[in-house]
Amino acid sequence: MASIKDVAAEAGVSVATVSRVLNDHPSVSADARTRVLAAVEALGYRPNAVARSLRTDQTHTLGLVISDVMNPYFTELARSVEEEARALGYSVIIGNADERPDLQDHHVRTLLDRRIDGLLVSPTDGGSPLMLDAARVTPMVFVDRWIPGVDVPVVRADGRAAVRDLVSHLYALGHRRLAIIAGPAATTTGRERVEVFREALAEYGLGLPDAYIGQGDFQAESGRRVTEGFLDLPEPPEAVFAADNLMALGALDAVRARGLRVPDDLALAAFDDIPWFVHTDPPVTAIAQPTGELGRAAVRALVDRIEGRPPQSVTLAARLVVRRSCGEDPTPVQRSTT
Repeated sequence: MASIKDVAAEAGVSVATVSRVLNDHPSVSADARTRVLAAVEALGYRPNAVARSLRTDQTHTLGLVISDVMNPYFTELARSVEEEARALGYSVIIGNADERPDLQDHHVRTLLDRRIDGLLVSPTDGGSPLMLDAARVTPMVFVDRWIPGVDVPVVRADGRAAVRDLVSHLYALGHRRLAIIAGPAATTTGRERVEVFREALAEYGLGLPDAYIGQGDFQAESGRRVTEGFLDLPEPPEAVFAADNLMALGALDAVRARGLRVPDDLALAAFDDIPWFVHTDPPVTAIAQPTGELGRAAVRALVDRIEGRPPQSVTLAARLVVRRSCGEDPTPVQRSTT
């Protein structure tokens, strides 16, 4: 990533002259202006993001880039972020990445251009060079997901114990052929949920064959497509664990489209509980994250960074909520992970 010093060297002028050109100061000669703008173009320099790293004024505005605003989990997360930020004297500008890395980077650039004081991001993948650049020039906190190697605080829920509880629950109900609709491997949550599910199955002497790992994208359509593939197998799974709520809804649609029923023909559980799951038929067994507290903790960590206090990463516990989509007793109780 080119710096303002690189532009100055390329153009053969001082850093101060580059700054004056970028701020459209009238005291710069036409020749110097032409050379600076040519250097900016040649080096692909983004002036606004770096210039703001040098500013001392604050706008009391935070940026939030979430993975999918249509996902009720992220909708609740955004609401808690906005409420906590307002309580601390900050406003929030939200960008929806729609699970697309290009949209994620677009929103990050736009938010930096809006002179935000800090940035909260739930990354869509781990391969964005822009995220490294943004972390250097503005206070940042990752929430829910993170990018390994980027040195910023992470606020997240640990679902490992809850996934183990889910596998134990499914095993106790008699299910032995367990499959997973996985999230994108480019995301930390996508990878982690498959790894933990596999480890939990191994504790019961169960394997996770490739045919029982369906690649989804945290969208409902992928849950539908993967479940259709599972149902077409010579030996379909007895239970499916969808690694997020939207893929679980897609799975439910696929089962019903075949004239089948959950849980009679296929047990179904989900990661990320949502209010809708209580009202589906049957109500869906799910792993619930403390979404509101995650949002509030992320804002507090970011404001600590902005205001010069040492920020802390935060890990909270997820819990298993037992309902009736896996063949449970019709009057279930909730089991929580502590």
